[in-house]
Amino acid sequence: MDALQEEILKKFGEHVKKIRLESGLTQDEVVLNSSKLTKGTVSDIENGKRNFAFTTLIDLAKGLNVSPRDLMNFTIEKY
Repeated sequence: MDALQEEILKKFGEHVKKIRLESGLTQDEVVLNSSKLTKGTVSDIENGKRNFAFTTLIDLAKGLNVSPRDLMNFTIEKY
């Protein structure tokens, strides 16, 4: 993985964690609200360690009770 990909995943993870915390949800609650997510997946995404499928993005949005558009609304300075 190159530096830009790592930066994107890191920024996205920070954004996801911010949404989760602002919603007052734990990682366990996100998992319970989703269809197929595991706590490990949520943790890896939040820590920028996982590049995942589009369907996971949809399930993550469901788990966070937000739209996929809300998840994609973040800025990457280098991009």
